Amino acid sequence: MKYGNVKNIKKELLSDNWYSLHKVTFQYQREDAEWETQIREAYDRGNGAVILLYNKKKGTVILTRQFRMPTYLNGNEDGMMIEACAGILEKGNAEQTIIMEVEEETGYKITEVQKVFESYMSPGSVTEVLYFFIGQYEDTMKVSEGGGAEDETENIEVLDMTFQKALEMIATGEIMDAKTIMLLQYAQINQLFG
Repeated sequence: MKYGNVKNIKKELLSDNWYSLHKVTFQYQREDAEWETQIREAYDRGNGAVILLYNKKKGTVILTRQFRMPTYLNGNEDGMMIEACAGILEKGNAEQTIIMEVEEETGYKITEVQKVFESYMSPGSVTEVLYFFIGQYEDTMKVSEGGGAEDETENIEVLDMTFQKALEMIATGEIMDAKTIMLLQYAQINQLFG
């Protein structure tokens, strides 16, 4: 783009009940060099990390199921979502956060993860960058039942299923979570299971 500059940014806090919602007024320079005033809302909930736990020998993945109110409000009849393990970054460190989240949510204690990419998940309204990981697990790494931190009221169900079943659940609409679909497709494209 020849132009595309931004100036005169003004942020107004609308809510900081859970995270921060700002109304942002700014001037944007269009391709014809004219400046126009635009107004957007931006929700800042911090950055996050997500992981696909997989067992190559067994051909399985570990996913979670939990209630998600926003999906319930938007037509998901029971509000339940099947997802890859994920969490908001603690102290800005994606790798340490995801290792901790895996143990909290799934009950598996892993030590090695591989970052595969990062992505803005909803760039029109949410500031979050999500860091995507993969990690191998073995049955011997199971140290608890998982389920999430008690003080976070997550009530997570741990699902151990074949990779093929997870792919089929995308096609049937049983898995509708974007980050989970992205990781499962990454696994398929990169032939993690051979």
